[in-house]
Amino acid sequence: MSFCDHCEGQRFDRARILRVLRATRKRVQQDPDCSAERSLALAIEAIRTLEIPHLEPFDEVVEGEVVH
Repeated sequence: MSFCDHCEGQRFDRARILRVLRATRKRVQQDPDCSAERSLALAIEAIRTLEIPHLEPFDEVVEGEVVH
């Protein structure tokens, strides 16, 4: 079983976003004066800095089982 390019890209992007959010959480934990609002703003800004391409699914026939 394999994933189509579109879904594989989404899985990769999700992993990148989770890594960025975890790193942001560590930054916030080191600052005891960081408010919830500031924490969310930092998380949103961290994700905005990522370049996430948009992948369109292609109408092509692929051998074997493909998950979409």
